Amino acid sequence: MAARPRVDLATVLGLLFGLGFIGVAISLGGKVSAFVDVPSILIVVGGTFAITTVCFSIPEIVRAQKVVLNAIMFRLADPTTEARVMLELAQKVRANGLLAIQSDVERLADPYARKIFMLAVDGVNPEALETIMRSDSANMVDRHQRTVSILRKSAEIAPAMGLIGTLIGLVQMLGNLSDPGAIGPAMAVALITTLYGAILAYTIFIPLAAKLERNSQAEFQLRRLYQASVLSVLKQENPRQLEVLLNTILPPGQRVSVFN
Repeated sequence: MAARPRVDLATVLGLLFGLGFIGVAISLGGKVSAFVDVPSILIVVGGTFAITTVCFSIPEIVRAQKVVLNAIMFRLADPTTEARVMLELAQKVRANGLLAIQSDVERLADPYARKIFMLAVDGVNPEALETIMRSDSANMVDRHQRTVSILRKSAEIAPAMGLIGTLIGLVQMLGNLSDPGAIGPAMAVALITTLYGAILAYTIFIPLAAKLERNSQAEFQLRRLYQASVLSVLKQENPRQLEVLLNTILPPGQRVSVFN
């Protein structure tokens, strides 16, 4: 059965601690209520979402929200362990033929690996399978990059919306210069929108975009490992040769040594 996604503690704890430290600093420096302003929230949060939607399509925004969950609920198989599994399959195919691994393929944890190995067992030729794998992986990378671009665009827009909110607040403040006692509080409220925009951009959007890029690279590397393995298995190449090939894909600290 496939491994179930689990919470990525690094992402969750990073976000919680980052926002938490900001909250603690605010509470230690004065009244928390002074940092809460509903119009500012509407301008920054609502405005950022609306303008980001202008830059993309609604289906892209909806799909991006699902992909962003991968930054929080993400689980990827260990590449070293998967390389050993691939080498075991290669050895079995070398000794007993392709049909001998059908039951092993059905138990593979990764859905992508399971799919391409089932295609191999079903008799798809190497050229057609390679085309399918390249297209599938290219589509995956494209989906991830679209989501990253949406997050980075949001990170650009949020501070700008914060500045717009600040300018609105300043205009309103200048309209009440006849009341000197209202100038200080009005200035504080005007600056809050800039704070909201900076928090959204630098503690949420940019870190999530970076995490999605990292996850996408890790998943693509794992797919390269599976692709090299299934093509080698189809050609019934020597498993020692496959080991050398897999070690060119894996980073030095994760390389395997089964035959040495």
